[in-house]
Amino acid sequence: MRISARNRLKGTVVDVKKGATTAHVKIDLGNGSIVTASVTNEAVDELGLEAGKDAYAVIKASDVMVAVD
Repeated sequence: MRISARNRLKGTVVDVKKGATTAHVKIDLGNGSIVTASVTNEAVDELGLEAGKDAYAVIKASDVMVAVD
């Protein structure tokens, strides 16, 4: 796979929860960091996403916001 996005975070799927049309996929990046993505149920099936499978969280955004208390 080749992709232009530079923010590719490799990890392991730890949980997939399907809803009516959308699923929440949790990817463990290591060191206690987990990213959650919302994808279609169809994407979950096509990619074969399930706990224990390696996957990438690919982040493509035009803005990143930072906040502090």
